[in-house]
Amino acid sequence: MKELISTTTTSSLASPDGLTSPFSSRTPAAAYDDLLARVLPQAREHRVWNPSDGSLPSLFVSHGAPFTLDDPQWLNDLFDWARSMPKPRAVVVVSAHWERAPAAMSRASAGAPLHYDFSGFHPRYKTLPYATPDAGDLARRLTGLLGRTPVHEFADRGLDHGAFIPLMAMYPAADVPVVQLSMPSLDPSALLQLGTRLRPLREEGILVLGSGFMTHSFAVFRRPELAADTTAFDEWAVDALTRGDADALTDYRNKAPGATVAHPTADHFVPLLLAVGAADDPGSAVSAINRMVMGNSTRSVRLT
Repeated sequence: MKELISTTTTSSLASPDGLTSPFSSRTPAAAYDDLLARVLPQAREHRVWNPSDGSLPSLFVSHGAPFTLDDPQWLNDLFDWARSMPKPRAVVVVSAHWERAPAAMSRASAGAPLHYDFSGFHPRYKTLPYATPDAGDLARRLTGLLGRTPVHEFADRGLDHGAFIPLMAMYPAADVPVVQLSMPSLDPSALLQLGTRLRPLREEGILVLGSGFMTHSFAVFRRPELAADTTAFDEWAVDALTRGDADALTDYRNKAPGATVAHPTADHFVPLLLAVGAADDPGSAVSAINRMVMGNSTRSVRLT
């Protein structure tokens, strides 16, 4: 694992609950506009995975709120991370923002409209498109992996912000088919099992992506001293990942310091277990992004 990096920020952009974000922009998503202007040719030319590349990794990404699109460093880090790997043939993503049992799929047809599951932000965030290609082949493959009964596809549900915001930076040309799967529950063991079932996809050039947040505390916004808890949790998670200790990660409520503050609810942590379950080696995690922003860890990891 890379060393932890703390980034001190200044607050300037109001968020929906009256709190502030460290990202300042007169034009919402201006950093994303700049990214597109700079990298679209590279994104389109990004070499697509072929079998000689071997299995793709599984990833856990801390996805951030819509104003992630105002943070040039975060966007650049995500884009560079994606460029460090072959472009996947397709992506299956599990986001913190969709829980439904049994596991269901987002709409797989081309150009599915995004599910703008947020409010209180500038209206422009709900106008930004991310129209991905037809993912019908991936949807059929997922049905084969997940059971004899077809997995229900929600024709009226596109990707939510836990899926489309990181992917907008990672694959800004929107040329990779994507299917979002729901979390079957918030039980860490269920996400670990789901990751295990998805593991064969990596050998086929399909990226398995869990999208959450390494720490997800709103309390730390109001009480900055609680950053000691989110930092302690992040450091504990790094250690557990380095040891490949899936049991400890599954039992994080009882094992991790600062868990109550870092994750008052499980939804943003358990997608990490998906990435661990999909990996061949749970101890292979390497940090790609590891800033502290607004008192929370944006750590994102790659496993093989």
